[in-house]
Amino acid sequence: MSAPEDQGPQFNPLARRSWTDLGPRVASALVLLVMAGVGLYFGSYVFAALVAAVFAGCYREWERMVTLKPLGTLGGALIGLLVIAALIYPALGPLASLAAVAIAGVVAAFGSAGTRLWRIGGVVFYGIVIIALLTIRGEATWNQPGVFDAGLWAGLLLGCVIWATDTGAYFTGRQVGGEKLAPDISPSKTWSGAIGGFALGTLVGLVVWLLVAPQSPWWIGLALCAALSILGQVGDLAESAIKRRFRIKDSGDIIPGHGGLMDRLDSLTLSAIFLCAVGVLHSGLGAAASGFLIW
Repeated sequence: MSAPEDQGPQFNPLARRSWTDLGPRVASALVLLVMAGVGLYFGSYVFAALVAAVFAGCYREWERMVTLKPLGTLGGALIGLLVIAALIYPALGPLASLAAVAIAGVVAAFGSAGTRLWRIGGVVFYGIVIIALLTIRGEATWNQPGVFDAGLWAGLLLGCVIWATDTGAYFTGRQVGGEKLAPDISPSKTWSGAIGGFALGTLVGLVVWLLVAPQSPWWIGLALCAALSILGQVGDLAESAIKRRFRIKDSGDIIPGHGGLMDRLDSLTLSAIFLCAVGVLHSGLGAAASGFLIW
């Protein structure tokens, strides 16, 4: 019989599974899904107000992260400009919102030298995300009989891909574990989680695509949903790298089980920009959602 010290470590399939945060994550996710669904459904100022509140909160976390100080006057002004950029979109359009973001970038340049580029980068990036999301939603037409509300369905597709990618990565990573994806950036992420998230996100996205855009080729939907899923995970990793740069674990604690708004929305940002860009390039600025869905 081998001595105890000669025995190798025993495999325990439960060792990698930590589900203590599952309850708060599910509860928070349900609340967020309801809020997002209501805002997306009604569109217009309702959706603009939701986007304004959410990304004002994101930039607040960004400001405190890059300055390592409580929110000051300059940070408050930048948050206010992002809110304005979102709220004026329904009335004045994307160019007015872009002007507000540009002003925010100029204002951010008056910050201290050590944080100036981070502030400019943060406010411009979140401003672009705000404009992308509002451009995707466009004008709500759900209350016009016989009119296809492309913005509603494109927003639903985007949300489903990102939600499924995050969910697949979470459960696959916890259950399967394995080799780390990027240990220097995010020690908790694994290759199995990335693959599981990609598979589920792409599959769910394709199902939604076939339901909402049956006239469009399935293979285009597959490729676009795969790209959305990949960019969702890239956005997640990018935020993890920035947090690692500033030596923080979570951007905040406003969402139980998830951390801050940045932590929850990091996977949405690049995907939203991509969806908007594809739609605009395909069908023009006024038809981003239909340009993404209809081929």
